[in-house]
Formats: sequence, structure tokens, C-alpha cells
Amino acid sequence: MPPLVWRHKPNNPEYIELAMIETRNHKRALASVLAAALFSAGCASVNLDSHIAQTADQALEMASREDNLETAQAYLLRIASRFQDQGDHAAARTLLQSERLAQAAPALENQKLLLSMASATTLADKSWAKELASGMSPSDFIDYPADLMARAANLQADTFALAENPLSAAMTLILLAQTDNTADAQQIHDRVWSFLEQVPDGQLDSASADAIGYEAQGWLELARIVRAPDIGIDEQGRIIRGWQNNWPGHPAAQVLPSDLRLIATLADSRPEKIALALPLKGPLATAGKAIRDGFLAAYYLDDSANRSKTDIRIFDTSATPFSELYRELSEQDIDLVVGPLEKEALAGLGSMNTLPIPALGLNYLPSGTQAPDGLYQFGLSAEDEARQIADRLLAEGLRQVLVLIPQGEWGDRVEQALLQRIAASDGVALDIERFFREDNLRAVTADLLGITVSRDRAIQVERTIGINVEFEPRRRQDADAIVMVAEATVARQFKPLFAFYFGGDLPVYSPSIIYEGTPSPSRDRDLNGVIFTDIPWVLGDDSELRAGATEIMSGTRGQQGRLFAMGADAWHLSKRLPLLRQVDSASIAGQTGVLTMTPYGSIHREQLWAQFRNGTPELLPKLTPGVSDTSSRNVAMPVTRQN
Repeated sequence: MPPLVWRHKPNNPEYIELAMIETRNHKRALASVLAAALFSAGCASVNLDSHIAQTADQALEMASREDNLETAQAYLLRIASRFQDQGDHAAARTLLQSERLAQAAPALENQKLLLSMASATTLADKSWAKELASGMSPSDFIDYPADLMARAANLQADTFALAENPLSAAMTLILLAQTDNTADAQQIHDRVWSFLEQVPDGQLDSASADAIGYEAQGWLELARIVRAPDIGIDEQGRIIRGWQNNWPGHPAAQVLPSDLRLIATLADSRPEKIALALPLKGPLATAGKAIRDGFLAAYYLDDSANRSKTDIRIFDTSATPFSELYRELSEQDIDLVVGPLEKEALAGLGSMNTLPIPALGLNYLPSGTQAPDGLYQFGLSAEDEARQIADRLLAEGLRQVLVLIPQGEWGDRVEQALLQRIAASDGVALDIERFFREDNLRAVTADLLGITVSRDRAIQVERTIGINVEFEPRRRQDADAIVMVAEATVARQFKPLFAFYFGGDLPVYSPSIIYEGTPSPSRDRDLNGVIFTDIPWVLGDDSELRAGATEIMSGTRGQQGRLFAMGADAWHLSKRLPLLRQVDSASIAGQTGVLTMTPYGSIHREQLWAQFRNGTPELLPKLTPGVSDTSSRNVAMPVTRQN
């Protein structure tokens, strides 16, 4: 330490004070240097094996002070694992993606990969998963110790799946089933199948041709033959059973994936004694008879039906209160009740906790009502069509719409379903006009398109300035499309009015109510350009059922024909209710649409789309969400004003 320098001049006390301050500053600087040295020496001596960082930044700071790279990496991996145990995968990701761990020491590579897969899949970090998957192969998990092998394989499969490589995910688990005798075979096989279902057809065919190994070859062949085109669920069951016979020693033949086991045993689980409960008299008799005829026609055309065992009994619900009829049926040897059709009767079933006999109701409970166990619901739901219209608008990029809906309880349900689905897609209904068919439809249309507001504004200007003004009304300019919910006779009046009020360039979308079911070019020319949804029975190619029914029966067109098709689908549903409920991917290509079931037993339908051209519906291709099909849009035509 240098000697203190006293700079003193006689009779100058201020100078003495300044010298003393300078001396104290030297002391402080020296103390700071010593403290920094001590701190640095202390950090160097910190034992990383016992140190626990509280944040990712703190861990990285401590690791940066360690000269031995492998020691620093082992420390970061230990802290990352600790963060994962605490549920903080974001902090773990910060460490695992840090520069300090960019090139892990060979002894630490597997540990880093295992931790990285755990955080990537938990955080659903797709880009990270793709980066990890690019350097992996399905067999990598075998390099882990026996007690970590199953965990590594499952994380590896999840990482491949997140990286959009389901084939490698499936292959990983196929290898796991071969190497781990303690694994749950049913659980592994279910996961293998869920991944194989996601593999595109072309990739599956190529992998099947190049597969090596008995287990892999068997799995890939099963996946390929089950998805053969144009086969129904019954045929799938026969294919699965045939595959089991051809691959008797295969693990999946002994423990089928749960979905396939349900399909393979479908014939054994079908109801044999069915009560068809419908109103055959009174105001609903026409509907009840059409459904009955469709149900029986489909049954007699079904080659898979075992007519020696199947017993269908028909009951008229118009003669007896349904609650009383159902109680009587529950005391008999009945496997399934198809019905009721009446909403009030269905509500009675819905109020029960559990149904002693499963029932396929031919209507729907009010929105938000919890269905009891054993109750399934199926019908020609207007709400389904409203939701499909909203989905079509989204797929075409049309988010701001004007809406026309009839007054009444039916219209209330359509409006609610439509608005909920539009809002869920970040769309908006700019205006909703409710109408009665007796209303002045010109005024309704003018209000919808904003012409009334435009005219009122001009009148207000005239009153304000006191002179007549030259005025040309304009429609609102913020609308992308019109949703027109109207029966054909009313829609034929609305559509020309859209053009009259300067809205002829807006695409128009409608539910099936707009089409009467039989081509009528001369009457439907006014509907040209309207895009609408309807069931395959009306818009699809001729099926054996429709061709036969049209030839020998009346009333298979229009709304009565739609009910006939509903009855036919009710028969096919009756055989597959447990399958649809338990297998998320299961569906039926029915006469009323592609049928799927919610976890609560409600059947939803996906219909077809058509557009009126020259007064005749022309089928439109199915749209992929987010992909616009401008070919189906209305073409703006010159507008001729009418006096």
C-alpha cells in the first residue's frame, strides 16, 4: 500500500481537507478491488454439483464461470430437469437451447435429447420438435438404459408426431412393443394405430412395400387394406378378421387396437330386437311414415343384415303417450328403441338419469341439455346446416355477412347456431333481419342492404338545407356475403331484390330449405348464383336405395324424400351406435350426409354443396378450410332498374 501523502500548506486548511478526501477515495478504490477479487475467487470455488439456480439466467451465469465445459453442461441439464419437475418447461427450454449446450458432450447427448423431447412436446413447440426429429430414427430409444427405454420411446413418438411424422412415431412404438415385455400391449397398439391413421395414403403404400420385419410389415398391411376406397364399416370388419387369419402370430392380431376390435366385433354387438316407435296418425303421420319406409327399405337392401335374427317391431306413438309405451317396452326383450320423433316425447326421455333400453331419438334435445346415458339423438337438424354455412363462409374468406332469417322458434335456433359459429371463426353478422313471409319483402331487403338508412339520410339533408337534392341510394359497402334462410317461394322473391337494391354482386348462401328437391329450371332461374347445402339423397349420385325407392314408391322427393333418407340412415346408425360413440374417427357415409357422433351421443351431419345455375343445382367440390373457391362466387351482372 503506498504511503499517505499529506499535502499541507500553512494557512490553507481547505487544501488539507481536499487531500484527506483524495486519500479516502484511494482507500475505497482499493477496497473495491479487493472485494471483487474475493468475489471472483468465491465464484470460482462454487460447487456446481450442489448449487441450485432459481432462474434460467442465474443457471446460465453460473455455467459461464465454469471452465470445464462438460461440468457446465451437466449442471445445466440437472437444473433443466429440476425446472421440468416444477412444471416450468419454458425455463428448461431456455437452458436446453442455450449456446452452452449447443454441442453436448457425448456422454450427455442422450440426457439432453430426453429432456429436450419432454419440453418440446409439453410446450407443443413444433419447430423445436422438427429440429429434434430431423436427427432421430425410430430405433434411437434402444440406446437408453432399460429403466428409461419406455419413457424415451414414448417421448420420441410424441416428438415425431408433433413434427408431423406419424409414420416414424408408429415405427418407434412398434419397436418398443418388441423390446419391452412389460409394456401395456393394448395401450401401445392403440397408439400405433392412431399414428398409422394419420399417414397419407401414398406414404403408407411406399412404406408397406419397403417394410422390413414381420411386425412392421403386418402393421402397415393392416393400415393399408383397412383404408381401401369405397368400403363400408361392415366390409372393414370382414377385412380385419381376414387379416387376423392371415397373420395369426402378429402382436396386433392377438391384441387388436381398440378401434379395430370394435369394428371387427360389430356384427356381434348389433341389436337384434328393435322397436321402431313413430307417429303413424295425426299431424306428424306423413313424417313418421316416410321415416318408417326409409328404415325398412334400407334394412331389406342391407346384405349384412341377419334377417333370421333381426326382429323389427313397429309401434304407433300417436295412440299412446310415449312415456307409457317406453315403460312397456323396457319390460320386454327389446335391444334398441328407434324413436321418438316428437320433441316433447324426447324431452321426457332426456329427463331420465339412465335409459333401461338404449334409444335413438329422431330429434334433438334443446341446446345445452345433458343427454342421459343410453340416449342418442339424430335428425335433420337446421342447426347443423347453419353451422356448415358458417364454415363455408370461413373457407371462402367471407367474414362480414348480412343475414335473413324467418321469425319463429325454428328461426331462433338457426340464428343462435349460425351466430355462435360465425363468432367462433372471428366473423361478424353486420345485420340480421327477421321476417314473416307476409311482410313487405322490398322493405326487408332495403333495410338489410342499408338502402333505407341511405334514403333516410338524404331526406334529413333535404330537411336541413330546405331544398331538394339529387340522390342516388347506395347499399352498405362493408358486407362480404348474404345468408338467406328462406323457403323457395320466398327466396325467389328475395334474390332479384338483392340486385334491385345494388347487392347483386354479393354471394348468397342458403340452407336446404331453399330447394324443393326436384329440378325446376323455369321456376328457379331467379335463384341463379345462390349457393346452398343439402343432403346426398337430394344432390348426390344415384344410389341403389334411391333408384329403387323412386321406382316403386311415391313421396321420395322433396321434404318427404329427405325424411325417407333420414329413416334409411336411422337403420344404419342402429347397428353402429357404440362404434360411433367410442371411436372418434368413425363415420358413416349416409343418405343425409357424413354422420359422426359427439361424445354425448348427438349425431352431426356433413352435407353436400351446390349452386343454382340456369335454374338447376350443380354440385360444388368440397372446400378445404381457409382455401377460397372463387369459381362458385356470384358474377356481378349489370343491374336493370325496374319501375
